[in-house]
Amino acid sequence: MVPPVIPLVITVLLTISREVALVTPRTPRMVRWSLSAVAAVLPIAMIAPWPAQAGPDPAAPVQAAAPAVEVVPAGRAPATQTVPSTDHESAAMTEDADAADEPDPNPDPGHRGGNNERHGKQDGGGKDKAPNPNCTLIVPPAPLTAQGLATPFELVSTNRRNGPCHEANDNQSAFVEATIIDPATGKLAIYRPLVVDRGTQPAAKPVVPTLPAGSVVGMWFGFQGTTLTLDGATDGCVNGLRGSPFGQFAYCGAPAFFRAANAAIGAGKLKVPPAGMAHDGRPCPTTRDFAVVDQDQSDNLTTRYLALRNGRTAQDNMANVAALPVRTVLKNASDNGLLTGFINPALGCAPFTAPDLTAGGTPAPSSALNELQAAATKTTPMALIPPNDPMAQVNGKPSLAKANLYRAGVNQPPLSPATDTAKNYCRNLVTVAAARLTLDRALLSASPSPDPAAAKNLFAFLQQRLKTSLTDLACAPVRRKG
Repeated sequence: MVPPVIPLVITVLLTISREVALVTPRTPRMVRWSLSAVAAVLPIAMIAPWPAQAGPDPAAPVQAAAPAVEVVPAGRAPATQTVPSTDHESAAMTEDADAADEPDPNPDPGHRGGNNERHGKQDGGGKDKAPNPNCTLIVPPAPLTAQGLATPFELVSTNRRNGPCHEANDNQSAFVEATIIDPATGKLAIYRPLVVDRGTQPAAKPVVPTLPAGSVVGMWFGFQGTTLTLDGATDGCVNGLRGSPFGQFAYCGAPAFFRAANAAIGAGKLKVPPAGMAHDGRPCPTTRDFAVVDQDQSDNLTTRYLALRNGRTAQDNMANVAALPVRTVLKNASDNGLLTGFINPALGCAPFTAPDLTAGGTPAPSSALNELQAAATKTTPMALIPPNDPMAQVNGKPSLAKANLYRAGVNQPPLSPATDTAKNYCRNLVTVAAARLTLDRALLSASPSPDPAAAKNLFAFLQQRLKTSLTDLACAPVRRKG
């Protein structure tokens, strides 16, 4: 007997295929297969084998694209977890005549990993050539201290032969977000360090936070381009394996923060609010709900910056908005921002918040708070970083070591090759996401799209996002032979 969810999933997938074609010709990536085809074979696909879905084999060698890649066996940390850059010249400087002779420092850019919330914005826009997608962020000294948090991070091209990097360019903007816990009391706070172009000054002096003695700070990074490399004071920072960066994701001190937060939760000092119930009668979704995740879940941030016409940037707070001739607000297209800024309001849900020290203590969400709430919610099935996440792979192949580094940065347990398979992730993404889209169609259709140029409302936007995620994760079902 066909399970009762199958007809529902078939219906919504056929709807997705029809409506995506009506929304906009500007699709986020090359779509290599049709959801109509998925719907046609879905009953068979639910029991048939899926290609390339066996999950990572810890014993299988991973072929690197360059000698710099270090293949790290399961259970051993890489000798160097940050990826060095080769060029730290100011993005504002003119390129040297011999810059074209520089080697490419990005052997594994993770081309399929990217924020699936940007859609048509990836093209660089207009008459100019596409902007350099690979940038380096210079981490200031002691970044997890009050003074380090208040010191601007500097953006520069990783390889200037590919062009400069400018923070005010929406296709190159990098973002930083810190969440802080006082282990003695369990109190949380958020701080959003500023990013500027190297060699420039901020448009307004950053706020210097006051941190309780003994505070534990975790820091996360987001990026609008393809590959963000960390350099500078990177002790305790991770942005992938040697020679194989995650892409848009990186962190500093995240495992220590989560250890302190989980200990505070266990001691009763930190109370994580329940996710609550949505208007549709279902539990509010979290960052580990298959109704929310995409091909690279838990990436990117809720942080925003102010940008002036001259390209200088400032922290987003009321004082700076009032004092500066702000041209635009830079936003990080992210799973976290999509959840807290669009899906939650549409479904009548509220995110976990803490005082934002950058903005005078105004309550605000953060990626770390989203992960704490997701872990406490115990959604079934729970979406965790899979082996087919492009940001957790090396040259397009599963890497247990890299996936576990990613998971450690977002408070997830190590990957279990027996159960955390690409096949299971694909199956759950297809069934759970499609069913919730059908259930919430009216609520989502009445809500604004994060990218109005690409989708007319939130429902159409999530349709496109699901289709792209299934493509990027290679979740293509096949029929049985014979």
